[in-house]
Amino acid sequence: MTTVFEERTRRAQERLRDADADLVLFPSHNLFYLSGFAEHPGERHLLLFVPRDGDPTFLVPSLYGEQVRETSWVADVRTWDDDEDPREQLASVVADLDLGDRLLVDDTMHARFTQDLAAVHDAETGLASEVLAPLRVRKDEAELDALRRAGAVADAAVEEVRALGADAVGTTERELARTVERALVDAGGEEVSFEVHTASGPNGAMPHHTHGDRRIERGDPVVLDFGAYLDHYPSDQTRTVVFAGDPPEGFEAVHEVVREAQQAAVDAVAPGVTCEAVNATAREVIEDAGYGEQFVHRTGHGVGLDVHEEPYVVAGNDRELEPGMVFSVEPGVYLPGEFGVRIEDLVVVTGDGCERLNHTDRGWRC
Repeated sequence: MTTVFEERTRRAQERLRDADADLVLFPSHNLFYLSGFAEHPGERHLLLFVPRDGDPTFLVPSLYGEQVRETSWVADVRTWDDDEDPREQLASVVADLDLGDRLLVDDTMHARFTQDLAAVHDAETGLASEVLAPLRVRKDEAELDALRRAGAVADAAVEEVRALGADAVGTTERELARTVERALVDAGGEEVSFEVHTASGPNGAMPHHTHGDRRIERGDPVVLDFGAYLDHYPSDQTRTVVFAGDPPEGFEAVHEVVREAQQAAVDAVAPGVTCEAVNATAREVIEDAGYGEQFVHRTGHGVGLDVHEEPYVVAGNDRELEPGMVFSVEPGVYLPGEFGVRIEDLVVVTGDGCERLNHTDRGWRC
């Protein structure tokens, strides 16, 4: 029975033939996407060779052999022991597969393995994303199911955190981040998608501030940005809330502008619409309100096995949206020394528009 991983590999090989190249991957989301085997990068040679024709081959440390055979559809699994030089096996695999003079290597492959590969096979090198990014950008039904369930985890967590209300006042950003992490796990998340952001008060004006020792005060706007992995796929959601008290002057107006910009951008999503058009839609609302200079990042990024991947919703990207693409819509306004506001949902492009993957309240009151 053909697995979804084998189907993906065969589609990748079609692109490899067009590119006149062969493919070499190491532990990464690309490797999982084609093989079904997931592992973090390490110091040992663990490589997947995908020739343009024929079947792929794994070269793995012996301690991974059985694990790879159990979890992957790839039948040819070759092993090496810790008391052996893996470069000898590497040379043998390259020779057996008769790899050509152009190799596409994993975009994140460590230099050590790239150099060892170059030492045994003289070839022009490129990046695996050349053939894999066009495949990964459109999610299949299994991927969309995982992304929906991961989105539900984030929804449940934000509801739990917002329910803290006044109890959040006096806690530090770091303590609140730990609360968010526990809420994600309680809701079924396996691990956080990225470091949790709980940026309060003036810290919220720094888009990538995660958390520190600042204590949350009454009336503080708090930018909550977080997500969790579920079955290898992440969620990513942002809400800006005030747990108790009256927010600073101007906050309500800015929050409403950002909310309107986010809604307008979501409404603009449809097949055939360009990424830059969605970005421009959000940006126009914010610029018309006089905050264009305070919207300092792109409107969104693709989400799949990686939290940031294609397509990127940014000026200059004329790529047209297609059904199955998943990305964030997250405009923001940041006033240095005062506060920041960002609202983010993930959407999947459908046949005639889009589906939100997050469904929680986008207002600021807890």
